[in-house]
Amino acid sequence: MFEQTFKNIDDVLWKEAGCTTELDYTEQTSWLLFLKYLDDLEQERALEAELAGKPYEFIIDEAHRWSSWAAPKKADGTFDHDNALIGDDLIDYVNRKLFPYLQSFKQRATSPDTIEYKIGEIFSEIKNRFQSGYSLRDALEYIDELRFRSQQEKHELSHLYEAKIKNMGNAGRNGGEYYTPRPLIRAIIQVVKPKIGDRIYDGACGSAGFLCESYDYLRRGKLTTKELDILQKHTFTGKEKKSLAYVIAIMNMILHGIDAPNIIHTNTLTENLSDIQDKNRFDVILANPPFGGKERKEVQQNFPIKTGETAFLFLQHFIKILKMGGKAAVVIKNTFLSNSDNASRALRQELLSSCNLHTILDCPSGTFIGAGVKTVVLFFEKGKPFDSVQGTPLFSQGKPLTQGMATQKIWYYQLDPGRSLGKTNALNDEDLREFVEFQATCAESEKSWLVDIADVDWATFDLSVKNPNKAEESTLREPQEILDEIAALDAESAEILAGIGGML
Repeated sequence: MFEQTFKNIDDVLWKEAGCTTELDYTEQTSWLLFLKYLDDLEQERALEAELAGKPYEFIIDEAHRWSSWAAPKKADGTFDHDNALIGDDLIDYVNRKLFPYLQSFKQRATSPDTIEYKIGEIFSEIKNRFQSGYSLRDALEYIDELRFRSQQEKHELSHLYEAKIKNMGNAGRNGGEYYTPRPLIRAIIQVVKPKIGDRIYDGACGSAGFLCESYDYLRRGKLTTKELDILQKHTFTGKEKKSLAYVIAIMNMILHGIDAPNIIHTNTLTENLSDIQDKNRFDVILANPPFGGKERKEVQQNFPIKTGETAFLFLQHFIKILKMGGKAAVVIKNTFLSNSDNASRALRQELLSSCNLHTILDCPSGTFIGAGVKTVVLFFEKGKPFDSVQGTPLFSQGKPLTQGMATQKIWYYQLDPGRSLGKTNALNDEDLREFVEFQATCAESEKSWLVDIADVDWATFDLSVKNPNKAEESTLREPQEILDEIAALDAESAEILAGIGGML
């Protein structure tokens, strides 16, 4: 129903000089969609209040409502071209009046979890990239065709928006930071099996793919009014550092059905682990934290295991903030399993001792477009009633190593879709069906096997993937995969050299 409208909007953005990449397209579509959604929501609430004989106080004042500046209508409901702003007048209004007005909501909001605060936050972090008021007018008229009134309409819009996020992820290295393949997310959720009442958390939520797919998973079947309220208001928490991803995450969750998403714009890693209390902990953690990034020394001071690698800091954060008995699935680059540096070794030791690392999914090259590295998914549960992140690890308490580990056996699965993955040949749900099926019983096969914790090398805690059920093969890598890895290594080398240069 709305697919052609989205194509028309993309055509407008493609011609707009201020928008040059898929990231720009998604950003500009997002703020326009948000304002249209907000207007539909307010109109719906005003109508409900009127039917109940109650007054309704609009969030947005009349002069700045969608129906005033974006899509003025005549008495018969048709578009009022005579009173619609256009050209330089439209750009001037948006930049000088609309955005400053919306930004002011952040200061006026009563608390960060209100929709008023979200409005202020969003429009403080993004900017209007339209330079032509004529292009913006065309985009506004297309956006006005969209409707957010029914669940069916929201469902269709969410699929179209997901496709836009996927295109952004495929556009290059920066876009790929925000996109985790949805078939992989769905398989992870089927293994973790969250339930109504669980508090679900992603501390590096990007476009909120894990949270949106979790909502879709939990929304299946008939739910009571109380369960729906729990799902809407008390289930999902996301944190995101980057402005564009924060805006996309909020819009993505709104389109999936969460009216006021609890997405917090913050750098999760600046939180001190010692400040986390039981009330702050979560039942389920699902995340794909950024890897390859570097954090400053003052940020590293928040963690017992000091490292500049962003993903390793996030893993410590997740272990700490997970409830006792809570379940987690975290995507991380596969070198974490075998790196010999002190931080990697200590973190593996920490994970095995404080959590039951029961499953490792080994993902093939090309799972993440443009990432240039292979990844694994770690599935674990918070172990014994002892918080070893802030205290003495269990294996240092004089107990035998095997007793001091919450992990006793690890089930590995080597995902092999039987083809090279890439932009035009992405991972799909069928590729992961066997993994989900086998994981339920930890079945052994040519692609899966069990490792006893007693057989792990205690000197290195090496957990690298070595399939004992499959003969070694010499595989030829795709040229693009090699080029992607070279680019990733070049970027890491440049960062290291820059750091050395700064010390000289």
